[in-house]
Amino acid sequence: MRQQLASGVLHWGGDEEGGIPFQFRDPEHPERLLGFEVELADALARELSVLLKHKIVAQFTPYEWVSLATGLARGDFDVILSGYEITPERQQQMRFTRPYYIYAQQLVVRRDETRIRGLADCRGLAVGTLSGSAAERVLEIAGIVQRVGFDGQVEPFLELELGRVDAVLLDTPIVTFYAEPNPRLRTVGAPFAHGAYGIALRPADAALAACLDEALGRLMEKGELAQILGKWRLWNTDQARLARPPRAAAELAGLGFDPQGRPLPDRPQPREVVAPDLVTGRAARLSFWRYAPLLLRAAGVTVLLTVLSMGVAMAVGLVVAVARLYGPRPLRALALVYVEFFRGIPLLLLLFFLYFGLAQFGVEMPAVLTAILGFGLNYAAYEAEIYRSAILSVPARQWEAARALGMTEALAFRRIIFPQAFRTALGPMTNDFVALFKDTSLVSVIAVRELTKEYLVLARSSLQFVELGLLTAALYLLMSVPLGYLSRWLEQRAGAR
Repeated sequence: MRQQLASGVLHWGGDEEGGIPFQFRDPEHPERLLGFEVELADALARELSVLLKHKIVAQFTPYEWVSLATGLARGDFDVILSGYEITPERQQQMRFTRPYYIYAQQLVVRRDETRIRGLADCRGLAVGTLSGSAAERVLEIAGIVQRVGFDGQVEPFLELELGRVDAVLLDTPIVTFYAEPNPRLRTVGAPFAHGAYGIALRPADAALAACLDEALGRLMEKGELAQILGKWRLWNTDQARLARPPRAAAELAGLGFDPQGRPLPDRPQPREVVAPDLVTGRAARLSFWRYAPLLLRAAGVTVLLTVLSMGVAMAVGLVVAVARLYGPRPLRALALVYVEFFRGIPLLLLLFFLYFGLAQFGVEMPAVLTAILGFGLNYAAYEAEIYRSAILSVPARQWEAARALGMTEALAFRRIIFPQAFRTALGPMTNDFVALFKDTSLVSVIAVRELTKEYLVLARSSLQFVELGLLTAALYLLMSVPLGYLSRWLEQRAGAR
């Protein structure tokens, strides 16, 4: 615990695309993060400051939902606070604090749906849910074969409206804000399959977990947790289950219940309550131009990654091509293995291995450096083949003329052969450069915020998929189209035919 909080910062990881009410971008001020877990993290930091007698602040680390567990193990943040369900499978891999919210599963259908009255009626039908969630596990146990998993919690409801799935099963907090305000959707049956959200830690962080448990208990006793839940429309009678001995009575009272777990008639009401259509009600009237600065900043990251990665690829690719053409037999074999290996493995797999896999052996690199190295190594295999074919296209008589002039092999290659080959390689290399602009979208899996990731975060927070999509596409075109003109200008200047 000393190591995690010595700097006075509690680093908590979450999915910025998690959406309302967990953590999401403010639709009116997209540079600001909102959500009940954002407020909970700040409240916990205040309580930890009192417990540890020095100031603690909560700092958010955005991460892909599917990579949260690996990011925690790698040490990119101290805890996971992102609607993370406490399940037996996860408890075998990590430590959890006491629960801070009791959720249930809720089935949602279209308003005119008449076939579905409960989960049993969904057999043989397509049911959407969030990939890797407890809801997906409930569908699996119920024998729902046609499970359609999504990476975000917005998409299942959009697909339901379009009729591409027949129902959606998700946690009650999500349904509260995405389904109940939607006049085209309705809930079916009572909530069921209750579970709990907890704060996940590494197994060795027992002391930090104990402090967080104490801080959560204090928030319950003081009524602050009830205020946060009430503000975000999440308080209900299920939350009485959060109280634990030996201070269960005090915690129940702070949560708004009597000792028997019944709601207090005079319990304090939240000082403010967010609108149920906080996102959906604003999406139609928000101007997407307020999002342009954030997208432009992310585009700068994309340009940086692309330029540096392509520089690595061109340099390494030239070395590999020369080794394959002119090196001794063992070196030629190694160069061939390099080309076939990196052309044969998926780029996403390579990024995962470099960032998460090597960390298990003590080799930890920053995410941006990992992205540059991964893209550079991968694209170097393609650039090596472009170089090789371009070099081989130079007529053999050019070598003969260079030798006749008394040039060494190295001098002839540098002054005569390579300049001609480079002119031939310019076109294919430009194509790879443009392709690399788009492939940088893969780096979101290792917590790098580039243009496509920024678009997804903003679009899911504002529901402006079309407007922001057009702006994002325009930015990609502004970055890639000039490369074509630059390539043709360089070819003409170099005298390429």
